[in-house]
Amino acid sequence: MSVRKFIAAAVLAVVAATGLSACSSASDPNVLKIGTEGTYAPFSYQEGGTLTGYDVEVARAVGEKLGKQVEFVQTPWDSIFAGLESERFDLVANQVTVNPERTAKYALSQPYTTSEGVIVTKADNTTITSPASLAGKTTAQSATSNWSKVAAGAGAKVEAVEGFVQAVQLLKAGRVDATVNDTLAVGEYTKKTGDTGIKIAARTGETSKQAFAARKDDTALVADVDKALEQLRADGTLARLSEKYFGTDVSK
Repeated sequence: MSVRKFIAAAVLAVVAATGLSACSSASDPNVLKIGTEGTYAPFSYQEGGTLTGYDVEVARAVGEKLGKQVEFVQTPWDSIFAGLESERFDLVANQVTVNPERTAKYALSQPYTTSEGVIVTKADNTTITSPASLAGKTTAQSATSNWSKVAAGAGAKVEAVEGFVQAVQLLKAGRVDATVNDTLAVGEYTKKTGDTGIKIAARTGETSKQAFAARKDDTALVADVDKALEQLRADGTLARLSEKYFGTDVSK
């Protein structure tokens, strides 16, 4: 047996004896891994090659209160909960809207954002003026998003996209009639781009609250996150970050 084969056999023997996997390692209790898109401004996006945004800064502040180093794992929205369930990360910080389905399936923190939904169309569209107007129309949405369910619930056919920017591209190209999204995200997009080719045609009439999501059995972590959020609310950090990104306090 060669030296290389002998070493490999010895490693495998140790792995077998200890019950460890050769490709796994114990998680670091001092590190909080957080899944986020990194493409959803102003909540989680890249600026100058650095991940930033409201959700990112709130998550970092929570980690600081918990005395943990925060590591972000950028993941497309439509696979972000699968990543959570497969333990690629501990929390999702990406404007997770609180709803009965998610409350039943995941452990959710107290909300740290409150917002409302809006319907976006091309600037010259006059046929969509309310949620009821979406019946029979086509909207572009992230397939697993809360806004996808809102659009489908209004009778729209939903075309799946990765995010809001792609939805706007399809909208302006005339491939879809509208997109439903968070008023804060829409406001950030129009502020940064100056895009006059789209408009907010109507409001959904729904106020939504967003929270961190953890695995259902990870209630201890969520309890710690809630305490951290309470501290951040009390010391004014959430209000400060809200003002920084939105010009108003959306954390209430």
